Amino acid sequence: MSATPTATPTSNVASATATERVQQHRRYLMCRPSHFTVSYSINPWMEPSRPTDTELAVKQWQALYDTYVALGHEIELIDPLEGLPDMVYTANGGFVIDGIAYGPKFRFRERAAEAPAFIDWFAANGFEVAEPVEVNEGEGDFLLVGDTILAGTGFRSTGDSHREVGEVFSREVVSLTLTDPRFYHLDTAISVLDPVEGPGGVEKANIAYLPTAFDEKSQAILRERYPDAIRVSDADGAVFGLNSASDGKNVIISPRAVGFEAQLRERGYTPVLVDLSELLLGGGGIKCCTLELRGGSR
Repeated sequence: MSATPTATPTSNVASATATERVQQHRRYLMCRPSHFTVSYSINPWMEPSRPTDTELAVKQWQALYDTYVALGHEIELIDPLEGLPDMVYTANGGFVIDGIAYGPKFRFRERAAEAPAFIDWFAANGFEVAEPVEVNEGEGDFLLVGDTILAGTGFRSTGDSHREVGEVFSREVVSLTLTDPRFYHLDTAISVLDPVEGPGGVEKANIAYLPTAFDEKSQAILRERYPDAIRVSDADGAVFGLNSASDGKNVIISPRAVGFEAQLRERGYTPVLVDLSELLLGGGGIKCCTLELRGGSR
């Protein structure tokens, strides 16, 4: 699949619900999967008995990197460390708003050594570091929608981390409970479509989500708060269609999420197809490989 924008221009979208979308410049942290493999299992996607192809993983990751660069975004890199094959999933390495980096504290020992590596990177690159007390896996379970932090729990980040992240950033935190082990992080079940709300962005930031990944209470919260959200099918959720990145106009998604692709076009977004099938063997996709850096010294 092509790693460059493939959708028709927004102006050609015929749907009455389509809106002219404005691209926002973004800054991301990524990590080359030089040591990628699946040698343990900490989520339902990981099967150590299944062979992995590190060379292919690097090639697919490079296509994602090149896509961001082609779209005009800024990419920072953290060095991959041998023995930490999941470092490629940088979204779990922290949560960054206004130059403050709330560090991770991983649930599983297999990833624990990643935390100091990410915290050290933030400190060396001009971010104010807030070291965590509670178990949390960064932007995997924390998503910024306008001024609100959507926070996931159920499998990885604990409920106490929701209180902690709210204290760090002085923002409203909305807790959501994941119930399907395939969608063990919030960023596998929700995609933030509009990174900027207010001046220079949209009036109200919108999301896409998979209703069946959440308990009834969380579904009710999402329906009430985001009545215009795109609700994706189970089929598109199961191929990590929602594990995507958006700059407000271009939404980078899995080529397998064909229904979601059509829904995005109907709303005036430009789907950009990037295949990360090899990295999905470790339980990660596009968003997992992409940590948003908001603010900071650069």
